[in-house]
Amino acid sequence: MMGGIKSFNKTLALVLGALALLLVSLSFAISVGAVPVPPGTVWGVMLNRISPDLIAQTWSQSREAIVWEIRLPRALLAMMVGAGLAMVGASLQAVTRNPLADPHLLGISSGGAFGAILALLHTGLFIGPLTVPLLAFLGALGATLIVLAVSRFANAMSADRLVLAGVAVSFIIMACANVLIFLADPKATHIVVFWMLGGLGLAQWGQLIYPLVILLGCAGWLMLRAQDLNAMTVGDETASTLGIPVARFRLSVFVVGALITGVMVAFSGIIGFVGLMVPHVARMLVGGDYARVLPGSALIGAVFLLWADIAARTVMAPEDMPIGIVTGLVGGVFFVWLLGRQRVVN
Repeated sequence: MMGGIKSFNKTLALVLGALALLLVSLSFAISVGAVPVPPGTVWGVMLNRISPDLIAQTWSQSREAIVWEIRLPRALLAMMVGAGLAMVGASLQAVTRNPLADPHLLGISSGGAFGAILALLHTGLFIGPLTVPLLAFLGALGATLIVLAVSRFANAMSADRLVLAGVAVSFIIMACANVLIFLADPKATHIVVFWMLGGLGLAQWGQLIYPLVILLGCAGWLMLRAQDLNAMTVGDETASTLGIPVARFRLSVFVVGALITGVMVAFSGIIGFVGLMVPHVARMLVGGDYARVLPGSALIGAVFLLWADIAARTVMAPEDMPIGIVTGLVGGVFFVWLLGRQRVVN
């Protein structure tokens, strides 16, 4: 009994600490930039927008526009993308039983980028603003199905070989995406640099509802299946004895992962390694139970991408460096460390 209380208290303390860090990170992300804004002004603007006349306005209209129209949507998008990619990575690592699995390495991100590039350069927005997210999801889902088909064809359904199949498919899809770019109008191709390198600069209030709805819906489904994910980490045979339809459940997780990744890629471009790094950090902090790993990954992923965006905006100021460069640098170092750690453990 005492052990359960201690475990609950530890988890609660970690969650509260992560939430506090998230709020501090959000405040700092909105404050820093070419025009510094004091944190008091940041929260004053947000509270005043939520409840007008709650706080006397002591700031200029220009600063209010910077906070509310530019930096806050960008910070919220960073939080959603970080949380979504981290949860996808944690789920993929469970169903593949591979600590190196993430949407970038399995080709899902590349498929999403292919769909976004196809919409932007060739098909046009035939259903309005939903065109890019829809084709990004279809591209991510198509890449997922291709990876599974290649793995089955090559009799390579083991965890390690599944990742190798994903890497191979990712290269093929990106080559096809480059063909789309090559065939497009040269004047329009500069737009796709955003999707190739990753960035949050196009965040707008009117579009945030799409990643938010997808994230909440898919995160809720994953949380309801947390115990099934726990069983999958032990092995297919154990999961089957517990009544889990292994093949169908694994495919469901891949489809949900493709949905989250595709929509996030549509609004942020390819941001790699978040899904690889964050779940490992979460497991170090909260243990291996996916009822805690999933929300822990979401919180840590949101915080990490906020700080990655801060670095992207300040390292080469006033230039806005693509955030994918920052996550790639950090993720590459983490990947090497993880490989070394796995070698020591084995």
